[in-house]
Amino acid sequence: MSANVVVVADDHPLFRSALVQALKNFLPAADVVEVSDFPALQASIAEYPDADLVLLDLHMPGAQGYSSLLFLRNEHPAVPVVVVSAHEEPGVMQRAYDFGASGFIPKSSGVPTLGDALRAVLEGEVWFPPQLAGAPEAAAEERELAQRIASLSPQQFRVFMMLASGQLNKQIAYEIQVTEATVKAHVTAILRKLGLVRRTQAALLAQRLLQAESASLEIPPVADDETESEEG
Repeated sequence: MSANVVVVADDHPLFRSALVQALKNFLPAADVVEVSDFPALQASIAEYPDADLVLLDLHMPGAQGYSSLLFLRNEHPAVPVVVVSAHEEPGVMQRAYDFGASGFIPKSSGVPTLGDALRAVLEGEVWFPPQLAGAPEAAAEERELAQRIASLSPQQFRVFMMLASGQLNKQIAYEIQVTEATVKAHVTAILRKLGLVRRTQAALLAQRLLQAESASLEIPPVADDETESEEG
């Protein structure tokens, strides 16, 4: 079994080096691309859009919460992503699963576990540790919302994450080089897909994705008399 390209994304040089060495033991023919921050990950996956696998640490410079995983699932849905994380809580694993990760390897795992995970994912399966069975049962609505977020188109996802910083439609339009009318259409589509009624709800949800991995996705309801500026 071999892979053409594997991207290893982790900002800790020693752990990344150990991960690459272990990877080479199982996939000696693989061309391993190492990156240490989110911009480098974006550049590498643009250069290798048909990569066989991405091993992803959620905590890298330029990435927060699940932003890097969601970027990969939205921009390159065909590329399997395995999260490699020191955060080993079952709830974190469950959220990674809901957002479309193909696997989750705790950093405390031994080399045999890494091998089991790699074999499974490269054969088209998903691999998560037994601890996932102990994940708290998330509300059905929250899990459905996580899956809806993962279903946003790449451009919708870009606009959605820009809402977290409170950018205006004209600012978003300038940054992604489209018209304000296009941004408004994206926002409308985002609200519809996520089952929300207010732009402020979408902004709050996007902010929570940039928080701790276990942050709740529950969005409080808005008052009937709440007004909303279309300009945002």
